[in-house]
Amino acid sequence: GVGPSDASPDEGVVEDLPLIDEKAVEQLTEGLISHYLPDLQRSKSALQELTQNQVVLLETLEQEISKFKECNSILDINALFSEAKHYHNKLVNIRNEMMMLHEKTSKLKVSEITI
Repeated sequence: GVGPSDASPDEGVVEDLPLIDEKAVEQLTEGLISHYLPDLQRSKSALQELTQNQVVLLETLEQEISKFKECNSILDINALFSEAKHYHNKLVNIRNEMMMLHEKTSKLKVSEITI
């Protein structure tokens, strides 16, 4: 007779492994995927939308930066014109002074000749 002590505690475990039902594994896998897949797809579409929005935002920022650069160049041109006007006024004043000095020297020469 075979008593209870003769039976191995692992007996039957090795024989159970090949009995794993492939269909059950497939159904469990499908269940797991169907549970997580919708959330993952929603996350994917949200990330795609976010990426597209970032591209639009970057393009808008680049346009605004180019506008600021244009404004800066316009300000530089305005500063250049005001500086040119300032120096033009200085030249006009120098010319007027030279004409006045010329008149004075001419009068002095005339007065020297008459003396």
